[in-house]
Amino acid sequence: MTLGCLAVRAAGEVTLRVRHRPGGRLPPFLLVHGMAANARVWDEVAEVLAGKGHAVYAVDLRGHGESDSPDHGHDTATAAADLAGLCSRLGLSRAVVAGHSWGGHVAVRLAAEQPDLVAALALLDGGWLDPSAAFGSWDRYSASLPRPNLARLSPDGVRDSLRAIHPTWSPTAVEASMASMTVHPDGSLSPRPTADRQAEILRSIWDDPPARYFPAITAPVLLMPALPKGIDRRWAQRIRSVVESAAAALPSASIREYLDSDHDLHAQHPARVAADLLSLAGSLTAR
Repeated sequence: MTLGCLAVRAAGEVTLRVRHRPGGRLPPFLLVHGMAANARVWDEVAEVLAGKGHAVYAVDLRGHGESDSPDHGHDTATAAADLAGLCSRLGLSRAVVAGHSWGGHVAVRLAAEQPDLVAALALLDGGWLDPSAAFGSWDRYSASLPRPNLARLSPDGVRDSLRAIHPTWSPTAVEASMASMTVHPDGSLSPRPTADRQAEILRSIWDDPPARYFPAITAPVLLMPALPKGIDRRWAQRIRSVVESAAAALPSASIREYLDSDHDLHAQHPARVAADLLSLAGSLTAR
C-alpha cells in the first residue's frame, strides 16, 4: 500500500507527523504508540490493515518521532486532546483506535471524552495499569523503570542489543525502534522524548489512571495483554486479575491473551495483531 507522511496541526502550535495508508469505505484505523516509541513501530501491522482496504493513520505523539516537541504538554490528557485535534483536521471519525502501552492510556481517554471519534478500541498491553495499586508509592514505581544509558552506545551497538533481546523481530521492527532515538552527527545517541519529557509522561500515568474513564466508554474494547515466556505463575495470575477487572468495568469488552510474548506485541507478532484488529473492525460492520 502507498505510504504517505502527513504534517497535521493538532492543537495550538503543535504539528504532529502521521504515517498514512489510504483505504476504502471500511472503518479507518488510528494507531497510537507508547512512551518513547514512534509511529513506525506500527508499519508491519499497518501494511496488513491497509491491504484489507482500511485507511490507516499511525501518529507520532508530541515529543516523539518526527512530531513537534514543545516545552509543555507531555501528559496523557494533552496527548488525547492532540489526537482529537488531529481527527478533526483529518475529518476522521468512527475509527478503530489501537493504543500500545501508554498509548493505550491515551486511547482510553480519547474514547471517553470523544466517543464519536472512536468506534472500537484495542489496548495492546496497556490502557489499564494503575501503578499506585501495583507499586504503592511513586518512588517504587519510578525506580522500577529501566533507564538505558545511551551515552556509551553506538547506533550499531543498539541494533545488536535489540536483535539479541528480541530475536524474532524483523529488520523493520528493529529500525522502527531505532527511530525512537536521535542520532547526532558525531554518532552519539539521545532519547526522544528527552528524559524530562518522559518523566512528565510517567507522572501523568501515576496521577491519572485510566480506570476512572472506563464507565464513559461506549465503544467495544479488546484487551490484549502480554504474558512473557517463563513468567511466574503467581505473576501471570496477577496480570490476568488486573485485566479481567478492567474488562468487567468496561461496558463491552473482550480479552485476547498473547502467551509467551513480550511487551511490544505489534513488533513481535504483527500478523497476529493485525488479524485481531481486523476481527474487531469486522465486528462493527456485522452489527
